[in-house]
Amino acid sequence: MFASLDPKDLEIVIKAMQEFKLSAGDPAIKEGDDGDYLYVVESGVLKCTKVFPGNTDPTFLKDYVPGEAFGELALLYNAPRAATITANEESVLWGLDRRTFNHIVKDSAIKRREMYEEFLKKVPLLSNMDSYERTTLADALVEKRFKKGENVI
Repeated sequence: MFASLDPKDLEIVIKAMQEFKLSAGDPAIKEGDDGDYLYVVESGVLKCTKVFPGNTDPTFLKDYVPGEAFGELALLYNAPRAATITANEESVLWGLDRRTFNHIVKDSAIKRREMYEEFLKKVPLLSNMDSYERTTLADALVEKRFKKGENVI
């Protein structure tokens, strides 16, 4: 999710994140609640469960471990939380609030797409592409940075 951010925007996101400490049994998010943060796990293990229609007991879906993120769907789609995530042990999470997420991450993705589309318009080999094809290709591009003197191929 953050891979498409340029280093400057990534630094802004990191500085905007808040630390959350949970004890075993503490919920990070509860199914059905409004989503206000995206979380990244620094330490600990968190259990993800969901109550499916027709059931009263939650179903285990997965464990979240350090390096994984959750909660982005509620921010992306302005939807209620789809599952409950609870700390199995003492855990540290880093949270990014909705406003910062929308301002930096979404805006960055839009700007990057526009930049890639403008670049693709200038490539003679691709000049016959229509707008839809160019947008689709722009969304598939992955930026790779190289240091001076580093081999590309």
